[in-house]
Amino acid sequence: MSTSTMAPPQRPNIKTALPGPKGQEIIAADAQFVTPSYPRPAFKLVAERAQGVWVEDVDGNVFLDCNAGVAVCSTGHCHPEVVRAIQEQAEQLIHMCGTDYYYRHMPALAKKLDEIVPVPSPTKTHFANSGTEAVETALKLAMHATGREKFIAFFNSFHGRTLGSLSLTSSRSAQRLGFKRAVLDVTHVPYPNEFRNPFAEADCGDGGAAQGALNWIEERLFKTTTPAEEVAAIVVEAVQGEGGYVPAPKTFLKGLRRICDQHGILLIVDEVQSGMGRTGKMFASEHYDVQADIVCIAKGIGSGLPIGACVARANLMDWKPGAHASTFGGNPVCIAAALKTIELLQGGLVQNSAEVGAYLKSGLERLQKKYECIGDVRGLGMMIGVEFVTDRDSNKAAPELRDRVEMACFERGLIILGAGANTIRWSPPLILTKENVDVALEIFDEAIAASI
Repeated sequence: MSTSTMAPPQRPNIKTALPGPKGQEIIAADAQFVTPSYPRPAFKLVAERAQGVWVEDVDGNVFLDCNAGVAVCSTGHCHPEVVRAIQEQAEQLIHMCGTDYYYRHMPALAKKLDEIVPVPSPTKTHFANSGTEAVETALKLAMHATGREKFIAFFNSFHGRTLGSLSLTSSRSAQRLGFKRAVLDVTHVPYPNEFRNPFAEADCGDGGAAQGALNWIEERLFKTTTPAEEVAAIVVEAVQGEGGYVPAPKTFLKGLRRICDQHGILLIVDEVQSGMGRTGKMFASEHYDVQADIVCIAKGIGSGLPIGACVARANLMDWKPGAHASTFGGNPVCIAAALKTIELLQGGLVQNSAEVGAYLKSGLERLQKKYECIGDVRGLGMMIGVEFVTDRDSNKAAPELRDRVEMACFERGLIILGAGANTIRWSPPLILTKENVDVALEIFDEAIAASI
């Protein structure tokens, strides 16, 4: 395969059966040598290189990417300015271990995060290597700062797979199967999904699903199994990710903020998937005009490099040396990528996410009118979920149909990925154009027609 820069095509170009012969060889080697625990989808993409919104596999097939490596490549694949920042930093300093030594990159990014993260300033930042590590930091910090041990999280949430964050995660039983009891004391509450309201009408009153969830916490948990004075933190996604791209109702996060303030509980907002411009604002919680005590960040902050961050009120992050650290956290090459990513986001990509995301959502809503099997189209910016149902009278989930549509899209050169039981997530690079959207919607339309 040529190593020259891939010229951006206008449409996907599928030349071979999928996967092609070279791809099949790699898949076979993967099955022999790599852990089988990765939750890969039914379609098999074997990527070789990528540029912008286009991905080329090892057999020369070119795909339009509307997943961005699961909401990671926020500035597009191999953005030239990000690549240049990585190269220049790699020539100067690759690693020095910020837990023992100093370098300018860590305070530079922490200062920038203090400016943009919806946590009351002044803040402090702990650097990690992934989303789950950022969440682990938040959990330890909450326990350390409050002296409490209990947590409240939500069904269908995803916060990671390491043992502490796994205690919060509840999007699939496969994530917990075989790992015995949870490490932390976590009580789960139904998430206020407005399309599938899990609460009784009497619990919701005039406030809908949001009020149902808040009442569940205040009138059930606090009065029965989970005393408020023993809760260290409530951990929530402003938009549930793996649970199906479900935005919180407008009043929900403010209600959680009120509960936390009333009982001395910390509010931790997991923005790993929803942050960094994904929703048309830098952070999803900005849509709700709510400031958390602690925010967890990863995925889109590094444009593909592994970096996570836990940003907290400075008066909370007052733990002593040795309390929590990471050899690779705050790696200077990763930080160089993150600083350039934030610059590009602030320079127009957050706005593009809002504008082109609205264009994409409008197109998906037109398809919803065309197809009875689309029960719901929801989301913010370029974080959009399309939920498939058997029919709109029953709204019965249609996971098999969702899987067929996902595969049909791949066969036609469109990369999208499932979320939840029966939803397809749209999380494209934030550089996506309206012209790209038109191509993606055409393929999605064809895939649905071929799958029903």
